[in-house]
Amino acid sequence: MASDRFQFPGGDGSQLAAALELPEREPLAFALFAHCFTCGKDVLAAKRIAVALAVKGIAVLRFDFTGLGSSEGDFANSTFSSNVADLVRAADHLRETRKAPAILIGHSLGGAAVLAAAAQIPEARAVVTIAAPSDPAHVTHLFTDRIDDIRKHGRVEVSLAGRPFHIRREFLDDIAEHNLTAHVAALHKALLIMHSPTDDTVGIDNATRIFVAAKHPKSFISLAGADHLLSDRRDGIYAADVIAAWAARYLDAAGPEVAPDRGEAARDVVVRETRKSKFQQMVSIGRHRLLADEPIAAGGEDTGPGPYDFLLAGLGACTSMTMRLYADRKSLPLERVTVTLTHSRIYASDCADCETRTGMLDRIVRTIAMDGALDDEQRKKLVEIADKCPVHRTLTSEIDIVTHAAD
Repeated sequence: MASDRFQFPGGDGSQLAAALELPEREPLAFALFAHCFTCGKDVLAAKRIAVALAVKGIAVLRFDFTGLGSSEGDFANSTFSSNVADLVRAADHLRETRKAPAILIGHSLGGAAVLAAAAQIPEARAVVTIAAPSDPAHVTHLFTDRIDDIRKHGRVEVSLAGRPFHIRREFLDDIAEHNLTAHVAALHKALLIMHSPTDDTVGIDNATRIFVAAKHPKSFISLAGADHLLSDRRDGIYAADVIAAWAARYLDAAGPEVAPDRGEAARDVVVRETRKSKFQQMVSIGRHRLLADEPIAAGGEDTGPGPYDFLLAGLGACTSMTMRLYADRKSLPLERVTVTLTHSRIYASDCADCETRTGMLDRIVRTIAMDGALDDEQRKKLVEIADKCPVHRTLTSEIDIVTHAAD
């Protein structure tokens, strides 16, 4: 077993110190571990669990959040949101250098952070929380007597586990805004909740609230006799044993790659900046990964299609598929469809059939080539069918786009 230590840029650009525990053989999967509040990647629970999982073939990346351990940045400027951003950047690093994490593990406030970050790490199929609070604001009980001072002065030094830390008003405001229950309810990943019934730092009722909010598949394991930090080595090893056995069910079910989504529900499309260039985006659609960018002439690097390219591609694909379904159902001799589309902006006055008479309009020109021994009537009918494709109807009907900021 080997341990690879390195740095990667966090959510605010600070270099974060990380350790990747690697098994002796090719990893069965990669996991990402988030440590407890004000702890660090080398806290005993994190290290023991990571090493034990590596022995079982699961590579584990653990790292110091901004301003903690060997990581750069000022802890006083960090928030729960910045911790979530650091986790997403850690997953990015794994995706770019090794393989995206299939398992997310979080201890204490780190457990709340992985629940909040999970939607932004689409490759993750299994999420594990250990002694996690059901509300990030739970951590304020550690310095309840200083909250008024923090509100009044903006920044106050508090003592946590015998060490001094500066807490800012922004930290309190940030954790108050997070609705973790909503993240749990929309998780759409297997969830394992581990908690000690005698945890006197984060009570067992927190596990109950997380479990009730989550949808299946969900599991609960009691860490009977363990304290909040899993100080006893046996508790850390036990947690790792259970995680490995539980996660194997979901890793095996998906195979070496993310399994296709065979459900009927609509899939989320997640678009996130890569920060490798000004405009480059990573587009995640189920198990599929695409890059989006702008052309060089528009200030991008042309590393992927642009937004309007994707729009035209969606319309073109839908057009061709709709025509194929109709042709097969009617036994028409349609051999192949080729759809060519272009987008432009035109003056409304140049469009004789448009209701809008002033200003500019978007115009999409769609040219359809049909191969096969089709007669004129069949070709005419297929062109009519093209206008009935769902994406065409969406683009030409009233669209209600609801935008809101993520918690």
